[in-house]
Amino acid sequence: MKNQILTKRYTQGLVNSIKSDEEFSALARELSGFAALFQKHKKMRETLVSPFLPTSKKKQIVEAILAKKPIMRKASRLILLLVENNRVELLSDILESLPEAWNEKNGIYTFEVASVVPLTDGQKKNLENKLEMSEKRPVVLKFRIDPALVGGLWIKRGNMVYDVSIKGSLMKMKEKAYEESV
Repeated sequence: MKNQILTKRYTQGLVNSIKSDEEFSALARELSGFAALFQKHKKMRETLVSPFLPTSKKKQIVEAILAKKPIMRKASRLILLLVENNRVELLSDILESLPEAWNEKNGIYTFEVASVVPLTDGQKKNLENKLEMSEKRPVVLKFRIDPALVGGLWIKRGNMVYDVSIKGSLMKMKEKAYEESV
C-alpha cells in the first residue's frame, strides 16, 4: 500500500511538470530505457537497491551511467531522486501508471475492461462510445481477459467498478440471500 501511494506521488509530480505530448513521449521513452537497463543488469539492480551501499555511492554510479548516455533533465532528476530516497525499484511502477496520469491531466479517463473472451473491434468501439457519452469526455480503454467472470464485463476507473458479469451477479445474489437469512 505504501508503494502505491509513493508511486502515485512520484507519478503525479512528474506529470505536473510535463508541458506537452511530445515532452511526455520523450520522457516516457527515456525513463523506459533506463528501467530496461535497470532490469537487464542484475548486478546494477542489486547494487542500487542494496541497503549496505551508501546513497552517495549509488548516486555516483547512476550519474556515471547517465553521463554516458545523456537524457532529459527531468528524467535524470527523477531517477536521481529515486536513488537518493532508496526508491529506485518504484521506477517500473511509475512508468506503468504514467500514461493514465497523463491522460487524466488532459481530461481523458482510463478504464480497465475485463471480459471472458476478447471483444470484437465493434464491441470495443461501442463500449468506448457509451463510456464517452456517460462521462462526457474522451476515454481510453485497457482490455484484459478474465475467465473467472464466466460471462459479461467488469469495468473499472479509479475506485469505481461496474460489474455486469455473471460472477458479480451471483455474488450479489449470495450477499442478498445472506442478508435475508440473518
